[in-house]
Amino acid sequence: MKKPTLIIGKKQILLAGMTLVLGLAIYINYAYSAAGGKIKATDVVKNQSVNYGQSQLVSKQSEDTDYFAKARIDRTTSRDEAVQTLKSIIDGGDATDEEKKTVSQKAQTITGLMETESKIENLVKAAGFKDCVVYLDGKSANIVVKTGEKDGLMASEAAKIKDILLSEVSVANENIRIFDVA
Repeated sequence: MKKPTLIIGKKQILLAGMTLVLGLAIYINYAYSAAGGKIKATDVVKNQSVNYGQSQLVSKQSEDTDYFAKARIDRTTSRDEAVQTLKSIIDGGDATDEEKKTVSQKAQTITGLMETESKIENLVKAAGFKDCVVYLDGKSANIVVKTGEKDGLMASEAAKIKDILLSEVSVANENIRIFDVA
């Protein structure tokens, strides 16, 4: 008995193409008749002018909570990687005593910043804000606060946050940024 061979030629390609076109025509006809004679659009994009500083861009509380949790995890992960890199430099064996001392001081600085960030976050939450994430690098401070109000952060609230920050770290006023999320 002879085995059948699979040969794809021009006729088979043409037949497959025509089958695809026929299937597409059937689908379009079905979609057209199901929509009552009009093909409906699935997504409508409205052109709006939006100021990106407004809090209306944050729409759900779960997204806010996810943002703060994710920000803390990302910050901790990056700091842990930096500390691990510093430890590998110290344990590398070919570093001089002066290099080891410098690296050790950097690791202590990072650890101190992590503790200070956590302390400031807790103090800001204790001051009545729903959530907070603080980023310190020794020279500047960035604070993201969840206010829960659509009007944004009031000047008195910003002053309270700044006072809490300056009670814990020494940062120049021009290097302090406070962001609010409703």
